[in-house]
This record gives sequence, C-alpha cells and structure tokens, in this order.
Amino acid sequence: MPENELSPASLRRELSTKLIGQNILYYPTISSTMDMAKQAIREGAGEGTIIIADHQTAGRGRLGREWLSAPDSSILLSIILYPKLEQLPRLTMAACLAVVQSIEKVTGLKPTIKWPNDVLIAVRGGGSRESEKKVAGILIESDVPGDSVNYAIVGIALNVNLDPATIPEISETATSLKEVLGQHVSRLTMLCSLLSEFEALYSSLRRGEPIDREWRRRLETLGKKVVVRCGDEVQEGNAEAVDEDGNLLLRRTDGSLVTIAAGDVTLKA
Repeated sequence: MPENELSPASLRRELSTKLIGQNILYYPTISSTMDMAKQAIREGAGEGTIIIADHQTAGRGRLGREWLSAPDSSILLSIILYPKLEQLPRLTMAACLAVVQSIEKVTGLKPTIKWPNDVLIAVRGGGSRESEKKVAGILIESDVPGDSVNYAIVGIALNVNLDPATIPEISETATSLKEVLGQHVSRLTMLCSLLSEFEALYSSLRRGEPIDREWRRRLETLGKKVVVRCGDEVQEGNAEAVDEDGNLLLRRTDGSLVTIAAGDVTLKA
C-alpha cells in the first residue's frame, strides 16, 4: 500500500525545520484541525506541534464561516504556538507571508494578500479578463487571559489540487494552485516549504524584527475604495494604510481616519 503523501514519515524525511513540525499529529479525516490542536494543547503539546489532515468535516474560517474542501486536495494545517503578547497581532502577517512566499518558491505564481487574512491569485476568465480568487485563508485562535498568552493556534488552509467546480458554494470565489497552473502540485513539497517559511518568519518575530513592511508590500487592498463590515457595523472609505500590528487605516468619506482591527473587506462598487 503506498504511503500517504502527508504522513508523518513522509514529512520527517523532507522537512528541514528545527521547531515547526518537529511534532506531527496527522489525521486522515477529522472535524477540524483547530479543534484537535486545542485538545493537543490540553494534553501538553509543545510549541511548533502541527496538526495536519487530509479532510475536515467541519473546517472553519474567520467570522464563523465554514471552510469547504474535498478529501486529499488541500493543505489543512494548524500550528501550536506559545508567543508573547506583543507577537500575537503579527501572527496573521507571518502566516500570510509564509503562504505567499512558499507558493512563489514552489510554483512561480505571484499571489497577493487581501486584508486581513486571505491569499489571492489572478485567474484568467473569458477572453483576456483576469479576476483574483481565494487560494488560501488564515485563522488565528488564541487564549489571552489579561496581559499574557496561554496559547495561539495558527490555522492555514491552502487549496493545492482542489477543483472548485466540485463545490458549488465556493466555485465562483475560490481557486487552487492546480487550477491556475493546469497541473498537479505536490502537497508534500508545498507543506514543507510553507513550514520552513513560517518558521523563519516566526523566528524573526521572536527576535523582535519587523515583518510588516514585506506584508504591506504584498497587500492588494491598499489604495482602493472599500466597504468594511465589522459585525453589524459598516465602514466605507479608502484603504489608506496598515500599521505595524496589521490594523487597517481607513480614510472615511468625511475625511476622518479610523483604525480597524478586523473585518470583511469588499471593493466598493
């Protein structure tokens, strides 16, 4: 029987990291890697432990949304960390950059980041028209009692060989590396590159080095007129900048500047 592409044995042979992925929890099918990460934390899992699955039955994204994927098609990953409080806001930056940089290195594609946590790739439609579709999403869950961090879990879902047409709910908005390239992509190669990139970025954060400049350079949101939904509140204006913690600075139509920590961004019609 052939060995599973993302089995711990396969990963250990290829992975060159020193922290991230040194402890691997692999599941063919689970409800959510985020839920299994929380269970692993309760059982004493060390920093850098990864939870990887070939299929999730209840994967989730930001703002309570469901993350949909087909079995054996994607990278479905959670990383357990024990960061300092000042590092916490920058974990989304590190994860987004790790995804973008690993895609570039493995495939040569040029993804961008949609604030705050989506990775997009240009997809050619009818004629010469291009549109950007989501290829990956980031979810950070943490436990922060007071001014300390008990844990943080970085969730990353990357559509590698997914055929979005098989999932009607996302067929218009999502894409995959295979769909854009027109050929199969090794999930093992992508995962090893992703973990290496993330380890380097997380190490930079722990040394107090800034990563916001590179993250800002990759953002496709800046300079555009947008609508930002934060729960029941809706803000409109120009996405002017982001600060060093990744908050969006929105110039509203009345000229005032508002800082937004999280929200759902769409281009203004």
